[in-house]
Amino acid sequence: MNEYAPLRTVDHVTDWVFDLDNTLYPARCNLFAQVDRRIGLFIQERLALDAQAARDLQKRYFREHGTTLRGLMTQHAIDPKSFLDFVHEIDVDAVPPSPELAGALARLPGRKFIFTNGSLAHADRVMTRLGVAQCFDGIFDIVAANYRPKPDPATYRVLVERHGIDPSTAAMIEDLPQNLRPAAELGMTTVLVLTGEEWATTDAVGDHIHHVTDDLLSWLDEHAPPALSQA
Repeated sequence: MNEYAPLRTVDHVTDWVFDLDNTLYPARCNLFAQVDRRIGLFIQERLALDAQAARDLQKRYFREHGTTLRGLMTQHAIDPKSFLDFVHEIDVDAVPPSPELAGALARLPGRKFIFTNGSLAHADRVMTRLGVAQCFDGIFDIVAANYRPKPDPATYRVLVERHGIDPSTAAMIEDLPQNLRPAAELGMTTVLVLTGEEWATTDAVGDHIHHVTDDLLSWLDEHAPPALSQA
């Protein structure tokens, strides 16, 4: 389904770039709620603020800097590693293992990458829980991005240069529409995974959205070659 722009074929795609959170696993797992709470706790402890003041600062830095971490680094010289280690100390058991997703990814032709505003350690834990770590050729995390989060266009250029990705033969799959705009501007085919979350509707209409789905697994099954018969 797509109400935004004519569909582009993905037959030409040789590199697939996947967001991690709320994309590879369903948003209803609600891992971000755990991360969100720990960001607030981190700010309370490091800046000696009460809960409400910490939350207000957290959301203001997110709006102004793209991530709360970027704001804390810029305004308070916070060590990013200590922040990432603390906020990603969460329980990933809410994410169900998905051998079906692993199978669909394995059948998808070409290289596969994770592109996340989270940390490498967080990505590893989630991918291991899902059972898909073996399907990917690399992870481009917030450290690799020099802490410049999506949708900073410069970060996308670093991604494609580092991994030798030709944007004209690449696709990016993501749950936040605004993060697909720089990908489309580079020439990538884009796939928006709908989550039903109000905060995931910003920039959701436009010709930077080429495919739309509310079920990543079904979309992959539709576009990946069928499994070989064992008969």
